[in-house]
Order: sequence, then C-alpha cells, then structure tokens
Amino acid sequence: MDIGLSSACFYPDLHTENSIVKMKELGFDHGEIFLNTLSEYSQEFVKVLLEKKEFYEFNVNSVHAFSSSFEPYLFDKYDRRRTDMLKHFKNVCKAAKVLGASCYTFHGMRYVNFNELDTEFVIDIYNELSYIAMESDIKLAQENVSWCMSSDLNFLTLLSEKCKYPIYFTLDLKQAYRTNIPLEKYINLMGNKIVNLHINDRDENSSCLLPGEGNLDYKDIASKLKSVGYSGKGIIEVYKNNYSNYEQLTKAKKSIYESFNYSFGE
Repeated sequence: MDIGLSSACFYPDLHTENSIVKMKELGFDHGEIFLNTLSEYSQEFVKVLLEKKEFYEFNVNSVHAFSSSFEPYLFDKYDRRRTDMLKHFKNVCKAAKVLGASCYTFHGMRYVNFNELDTEFVIDIYNELSYIAMESDIKLAQENVSWCMSSDLNFLTLLSEKCKYPIYFTLDLKQAYRTNIPLEKYINLMGNKIVNLHINDRDENSSCLLPGEGNLDYKDIASKLKSVGYSGKGIIEVYKNNYSNYEQLTKAKKSIYESFNYSFGE
C-alpha cells in the first residue's frame, strides 16, 4: 500500500498550492488535496494546482472540499439554497477531474436523529450527487464523520441499499473512534466500496495523533481492510497541532508503511 499525505495537515500555515511542494519535499508522491475555501474551486486556481502537481510529479488521490460551507445545504429543503450549493459541488467535481483524482471525500449532512430523516428526499439528493460526480469520472466517497449523518451505521446502510448509483466510502480511523463504534463495523459495512483511507492514531488522551504515536494496531486494521478487498492508498490526515516539525510526518509514513504492507503481503 502506498502511503500519502493530506494537504489538510498544513492548514492554516501553508496555502494549498504550496502544500504540494512541501509534501513532495517530505517524500510523499501521493496525497489528498483539501480545497480550503470557495475561491480554490475556481478553474483559475485549479489550473495553478495542476501546474504544481505536474511539475513536481505529485499524484492527487482524492479531493476534499471546505465541506461545512456548503455540503450540509445540499440537503436543504429550500430549493434555491440547494441549487446554489450544487454549483459548488459541481466545481469540486470538475476540480477533482482536472487534478486526476479518483474520488471526492464527502461529509454531507450534519447529524440528526435517523428516525427524523426524510429518507426518500435524502436518497434523491444522493442519486443526483452521485450522477454529477460520475459525469466527471469521480467516485463520491462518503466519509464517516462523527458529527455528520455518516457516523450512523443505519444511515450508511440506507445509502448502500437504496441509492440508484454506487456509493463509495472514505474510511477515517479517528472519526470512527470518536463515535465509539468499533472500526470493524464500519469496515464490514463499507466493504469493497472503500476507495480512500484516512490514517491517524489515538490513545486514551487524544482521539487524533500522528501514526505511530498512539496505540492503534495497524497490522490488525490492514488485515481487516485486506479481507474486504481494499486496494487503495493510505492517506495520513492529522491536524497541524499534532506535530511540531515537518520531519515527524516523514517519520509517521515510515512507521506505518511496514505494518500495512506486511499485512497486505507487499
């Protein structure tokens, strides 16, 4: 398994285009690009990212948007608001295609009680979003997020069973542990539709640490992922306050590379 890095690790210190340079300097050839604000969805800015990516021979695995600014409102019952938010969604899909990404890491709806959902309405929206993503040859990869509906196993089951088009998944380790739901349940439910993996660590005091600085058993996690046929990359995603110098990110890559590739037989 190739180990990449998310540009989110540098927020807010580095501008997105400069994060590509930094990731390459640190020995990462693959990564997830986090578009941090609405202006970064523009064709002009994406062109800058493309030039950086090509010059430094960096592979964009996935794209992540400034999700809280518009993704929850894709499910708003006020149609004009929904239409406006859909413009941002389309721009992110177009950006992902230009950058050569395979998937769009998606948060979606904020958490509400599952029994209060208008499930028919929600499924209709997901069908539209998935179709738009497919038009750009992008997989809509629903991420499990502790404060979103996607933390709810019933909700993820609903998407898997009722959506007209395939729903794919980004599995985030820290987000799973924040819900106090066993990681294995997410893996089993998502199955072979997992197309992206966010790697981090944890211990008794912190739900997010650099890989190798907590107590997660990566060989066990890798074994579970292998059992459902996962063949994608692993993307280290932590926050800026989880490290004090850039060299720690390179060290984190080395600390987990052996564990994951031992289990995957590479």
